[in-house]
Amino acid sequence: MDWIRDHLWETWLALSIMLGVAEMFSLDLILAMLAAGAVVGMITALVGLPLELTLLAAVATSVAMLALVRPSFVKRLHSGPELALGHGKLVGTRGMVTEEITGLAPGRIKAGGEVWTALPYDENLRIAPGETVEILQIKGATAYVHPVATLEP
Repeated sequence: MDWIRDHLWETWLALSIMLGVAEMFSLDLILAMLAAGAVVGMITALVGLPLELTLLAAVATSVAMLALVRPSFVKRLHSGPELALGHGKLVGTRGMVTEEITGLAPGRIKAGGEVWTALPYDENLRIAPGETVEILQIKGATAYVHPVATLEP
């Protein structure tokens, strides 16, 4: 026990390093909060406070980190923008008709810098080249579109 009292800050440093390394494997941010408490214990030991106060400071810091800091970190890590990948990112966007689109004959649109085969969402529609359409659905390599009403002066 005398050795620990003589090398108290080194013991806290070793404990914080071990907890930090273990956190890299667990990735749940609990051991990182305990490592922060160990760092505070090391700092209090360097200042020269007795073992009881260093233990109290380390435990108080660990509990505070677990209760106050960890929840916001976890929330930030688990929330983020929803990423639309592939052709799903085009649904809801607009495109320009390059070849006439009818219910009987697919045409072509340019959307997102790419040319897509397109059919009207309402098969009774005829959409002329140059019109703006909204992509409502994509099945395979075919976009199902509907014309967008334009305001003409």
